[in-house]
Amino acid sequence: MNRLLLSATLLERGPLRYTPAGIPALDLLLQHASEVEQAGHPRKVSLEIRALAVGELTAPLAALALGSRAEFAGFLAAARNGRGSVFHVTEVAAAAIPT
Repeated sequence: MNRLLLSATLLERGPLRYTPAGIPALDLLLQHASEVEQAGHPRKVSLEIRALAVGELTAPLAALALGSRAEFAGFLAAARNGRGSVFHVTEVAAAAIPT
């Protein structure tokens, strides 16, 4: 199964663009920071991940203010250039994260 749920902050949002099929798409940069337990010890985790939203989800993400925290759900896929991975966002819940 390829499913990712990530609490993150919206750091960057590219301009709205359209795929060759005419579907709206937004490139995003998300930042996550938390503390998890690994092998019985606390570990601080932080990362930035490139993300992509396609279709109807682009409208609410275009309206989400930079710096907003939200829960993003989706899947990971290889980047088009074959270097690294991209988080394909399929759901977002901005109200789910307390500020």
